[in-house]
Amino acid sequence: MRLVAPESNGLPPVDPAGRKRLLTDLLRGVARAFYLTLRVLPARLREPVGLAYLLARAADTIADTRLLPPQERLAHLLSFHKQIEGPASADALRTIAAALTQKQSIPAERALLQSLPQAFALLDGLAEADRKRVRKVVMTLTEGMEFDLKTFPAEDAGQVAALQTPADLDRYTYFVAGCVGEFWTEITAAHTPALAHWDISRMSETGVRFGKALQYTNVLRDVPKDLRIGRCYLPAEALARAGVKPDDLMNPANGAKARAALVEGLKTALEHYAHAEAYTLAIPRRCVRLRLAVLWPILIGLATLAKLARNPAWLVPAQPSKVTRGWVYRMMFCSVFCVWSNVLLKSWMVNLRGNIEVL
Repeated sequence: MRLVAPESNGLPPVDPAGRKRLLTDLLRGVARAFYLTLRVLPARLREPVGLAYLLARAADTIADTRLLPPQERLAHLLSFHKQIEGPASADALRTIAAALTQKQSIPAERALLQSLPQAFALLDGLAEADRKRVRKVVMTLTEGMEFDLKTFPAEDAGQVAALQTPADLDRYTYFVAGCVGEFWTEITAAHTPALAHWDISRMSETGVRFGKALQYTNVLRDVPKDLRIGRCYLPAEALARAGVKPDDLMNPANGAKARAALVEGLKTALEHYAHAEAYTLAIPRRCVRLRLAVLWPILIGLATLAKLARNPAWLVPAQPSKVTRGWVYRMMFCSVFCVWSNVLLKSWMVNLRGNIEVL
């Protein structure tokens, strides 16, 4: 029975049962839809990718604990960032957990915070190259969360703040998603002999665009929900071109007038999705699991944008643009038969993208 025996500051050893609890049971509880992607990955990739997700999810839980004021959350998030940078301290991790655990309403998030020492022990137990990759991506993601806490008002302040320029949004999407594309490229190439021919620098750039595509989808879909907590990721410059201000978006009646800003965002998202599609087709056809892991988020994202583009009530929180669970299951079933064919995959993705481009 192999134990992960970390060297740093009192972190507990993790036996195989503990690893399974963290990387299977706990991960299933907090990963939501992404758990499907994690499970389809080749086995050799599940631990570093799953651990990176757990650590990023812990940081996100810290940032989103609304029962604490933003400045207090920021202090805990900065402490967490320091632990990721290393070496980690079990005492510091327990301090974070003690301050935040009872503020969580979701049992899995409480369990995640209480499991931070074990998660960091697993991090220390990774091969050095993987450990560096996981630390790098989680630190970058944490910077994006720090940006949110520094930029936007408290969720209950009754105020709305907006990003100012498309460049601000582009930078933000790198910090919260584009960096994941870099990480994904580097770690899958390192563990997949079939990708030995990849130009890692070029594919990492494409991976960044992939990550940004998915985050643009989240930003555009979640506009009404984010507005209710004081955040407007649609740039003020784009809204001004449409003749509206961020506060105007709180009134769903302004949806038609503000639609030009939405369309501008959709166009940018589609440009990123074109790179995501190229990324998928660059994966050799024999790497079925890896292909499926990147294909599913693309198909779900494009289908979501198609619904959003056709939703006249896109500013109404109670009418979100989302695909059904049944659609997701049918898509996954069909993808198993199409994943071997570049022609079929390209046709599928282009068709979904075309449903948005015609509007």
